[in-house]
Amino acid sequence: MDSREVARAAIEISMTPSREEETLLKRKHQEKGISSTAVDYGGEFLSSLHKVVERAVVAARREQVIDGTHHEEGAVAGAAREALSQVMPKALGLNVGGKVGIARGGEHVAVAVFFAIGLLHLNEVAIGLGHRAV
Repeated sequence: MDSREVARAAIEISMTPSREEETLLKRKHQEKGISSTAVDYGGEFLSSLHKVVERAVVAARREQVIDGTHHEEGAVAGAAREALSQVMPKALGLNVGGKVGIARGGEHVAVAVFFAIGLLHLNEVAIGLGHRAV
């Protein structure tokens, strides 16, 4: 399994606009040997970094993208932190809303965050991506 395919799957699922499309995309990924899931998130960026990481780990475990082992949970947490650090310069002190996508294929785990950042309708859009090998 190529790490780029897994990263692409994480990005794709993070960008789905509805649960229905998310479910269809999960099936499509599964046909390629990639497990994936996503979780919505919204709130003030800085005070909720740990919540985003926690939700990514819980969603990955619940949807059986990863086993419940310590090193696999750590891989998702580390990839999520990396993805968040990439959007941090734009999001610091502002509200974010969007989705976190998690994908795994073979030894590759990728986490993508796709967020609208800002106030009211004056939003910026940012995407971050982290990868780990397990």
